[in-house]
Amino acid sequence: MATKRQVFYSFHYKPDCWRASQVRNIGAIEGNKPAPDNDWETITRSGDDAIKEWIKDQMKYRSCTVVLVGENTADRKWINYEIVESWNAGMGVVGICVHGLKNQDGYTANQGKNPFDFISYGDSGKKLSSIVKCYNPPGNNSKEKYDWISQHISIAVEEAVEIRNNN
Repeated sequence: MATKRQVFYSFHYKPDCWRASQVRNIGAIEGNKPAPDNDWETITRSGDDAIKEWIKDQMKYRSCTVVLVGENTADRKWINYEIVESWNAGMGVVGICVHGLKNQDGYTANQGKNPFDFISYGDSGKKLSSIVKCYNPPGNNSKEKYDWISQHISIAVEEAVEIRNNN
């Protein structure tokens, strides 16, 4: 059996933590453990430098960042920071839309914008979305979307690493 790739998960905490935990629990890849609410509050109260240091520590030894894209993920300060830091560190980057997964109350959300449309790279000013893929899992319900993610997340991660290695 192949070794599971270690990834960093980036997501909008409050609305998508439940959805993100569903994806992390798939087990196809090894992901970072989110900070418990009280630890995260301590980190955020400590200021931007503390947040940057926490993100840097979480990204150590990771080969890819998986951005779990919810309704309001795109163009958030720390999501953008995590994407840029990942790209600049040579990590693969991939997006997977999670708006179709049910949250803890059984609700799905509206599809959000592609977060890679908000980030330019290189001297050309091209959008990262011209290189980085953002998948919107097919399916008519939360279970079908979850099943797609479960079957394809490791493939998407490998592809993201390959894309990054070639750019």
